[in-house]
Formats: sequence, C-alpha cells, structure tokens
Amino acid sequence: MEGNWYEIQNDHEIATPALLVYPDRISYNIKHMIEIAGDVKRLRPHVKTYKNAEIIRMQQAYGIHKFKCATIAEAELLAQCMAEDVLIAMQLVGQNVNRFYELVKTYPETRFSTLVDDLGHANLLSDLSCQNGLITPLWMDINVGMNRTGIIPDKSAQELYTYLSENKHIQAMGFHVYDGHLRDSDFEQRKNQCDASFGSVMQLKEDLSAQGINVDAIIAGGSPSFPIHALRKDVELSPGTVLLWDAGYGKRFPEMDMQVAAVLISRVISKPVEGIITSDLGHKSIAPEMNFPRIELLNAKDLEQVSQSEEHFVFKTNLWESYKVGDLIYGMPMHICPTVAKYQYLQVVKSAKVVGRWKVGARGQKISI
Repeated sequence: MEGNWYEIQNDHEIATPALLVYPDRISYNIKHMIEIAGDVKRLRPHVKTYKNAEIIRMQQAYGIHKFKCATIAEAELLAQCMAEDVLIAMQLVGQNVNRFYELVKTYPETRFSTLVDDLGHANLLSDLSCQNGLITPLWMDINVGMNRTGIIPDKSAQELYTYLSENKHIQAMGFHVYDGHLRDSDFEQRKNQCDASFGSVMQLKEDLSAQGINVDAIIAGGSPSFPIHALRKDVELSPGTVLLWDAGYGKRFPEMDMQVAAVLISRVISKPVEGIITSDLGHKSIAPEMNFPRIELLNAKDLEQVSQSEEHFVFKTNLWESYKVGDLIYGMPMHICPTVAKYQYLQVVKSAKVVGRWKVGARGQKISI
C-alpha cells in the first residue's frame, strides 16, 4: 500500500531530529506563486525562510531574478548563486554598513540595495558612498502600522525621500512597505485592512509627484498580504514563507493553496510514566517562540503537546501502550522560518526516500564577508 506523502522508506538512515524537504512540493509552490503574481517579473521573494542555494536556483530556473533578504550572509549566498538584484531589507548599522560596501565590491555582477527610514542615517550612507566611490541604491522603508521599522508616511517621509532623490551619492529606488501585522484569516477583512493601510503609501507617492519627484517602484507585503498586493498594478511582491509553507500559515490562510514542503521527523526516546511519551524534538530543533501547539502532528494525532526543553518534547497520550521507543513522529512546524535556521542541512526527499541533503548556507551571520 502506498504510504502518506510525507513518509520516508529509509528512515533508518536518518538521524533525528531532522527537517525533510520535498522538491516536488517546492516546485508546486514556486509555480503557484508565479500564478498569483501574474508575472514572474513582479516577484522579489524573501530568502529568510530557507536560506538555501538549491531553492534559490529552483526559482531562478522559473525566471525569478530579484530577491529580498535580511542579512549580509543571505545576500552573499544570493550573490554566489548569481542573483541579479538583491535587496537587504534591513536598515544596516554599525559594522554591517562596512560589510555592505565590501559585499558590493566583492560581487560586482549582483546589484545590491538596502533600506533606510532615518534622515541622519541616510546622510551617513551618503558620506560612506562618497568615500567608497559608489552610488548606493536605497529604498525608503515605510511604516504602515506594524510599528517595527519604517518611517510614518507623512511630511517627514516626504523630506527623507526628497533627500534620497536629490543626493548624488544615492539612488532612490522607491518604497518598501511591509505589513506583516495584517493576518486576519478572513480574506476580505485582511484585504480591507491592507487596502486601507496602503492608501497612505499611495497618497505619499502622489504628494511627492506633485513636488516633481517620481517614485519608480514599490515593494509591498510579505506572504499574508501577497495575494492582495498581487491585485495592484506596478507593485513588486516579496513573499517568503510560501516557498516551504507551514502549518501556521496553512491554517490561517487556506485560500492561498500552498503546499507544506518541509516536515520534521523525530523519534520517541522515552516512555517515563504511563500516559507520557517523550521525543527528541527539543527547543534546539523547532521554533519555540510560540505557545503550543508548535507542531501539527501528521501520524500521531492523539498526542497532546505538554512541555518542551532544549532536547526533549513531552506529550500526553491515551494510547501509551501503542507507542514504542524508537517510533517515528512526523509533523509540520507551525513556524518554518526560524525552524530552518536550526538545521545545518535539509534532508531532501524524492520518491519516498531521502536522497541527499541541502546545506542551509546562510543560517549564520557570516559566510565570508
């Protein structure tokens, strides 16, 4: 009898805990992402979810050549994959500013840009651009309500973007708009909230246009708002989680119809007392920042998630006698992005067997720069 889609036949060869990835499902997600975007040229996917060269190259094979990332290491990985256009979507400070300019000089065939939301910092980048004999491409990061980063789209934003546009050491690229706080599971409500917040962005663009300053491009949203911004004209789209997907987004945004392409595998390592079993899936192996459930179990759905520590995950069960030490537990992480970063390698599954591994090349802060 054919097994479930996630099961592997050579599990005896795999040390647990491990993170399995399924290239066929990743390919489906890439194709569906392009379908939602309507034009592959509109896409600038975020690599923070997977941090992996093979998945970058899979997207390049489909015609995706612009990417977004969060760290210098991720940017360098993209450059090593010959990515044409890379946005580091963080306002770089301290030593990371110097690393950015080293990156630009080391990989001249990749066009790097980054974010700014502060006039004083923009002035610093202008000075450093001059010192390095470069023109720095900068996107203005706009705060539309998440209150994590960005500048409020008011007069201060007009002042900042005017400065970027008029500075000979800077190339004003456009707006970067991240609305990750909009996560209503009802699509229409999420769309209404997204449209309302984006209205202030468009008003800012119009105000600048009235001053004779054109905004050439807008990068908008992450995965939750991806299908909403896809309905707009002339907006770049930067989903990230959609490449691997996870149980958390799958439950919240079923209308996106993405496939979970990463599965955790662990084993029962103890049955310390009747009604309790323990697996080897500890904090070090799955994102632990949220409340339970942290994993959606696929083959052991009777298990109740009780507690977790660095190396252990404790479950309660009414079917205690049916479990043996060494039994496999499969599950989809609720939050895939920080889970991937806990693994040095992804185990690649094809035709129900692990056939190789992909290095998580940018899981640390540094590759060479």
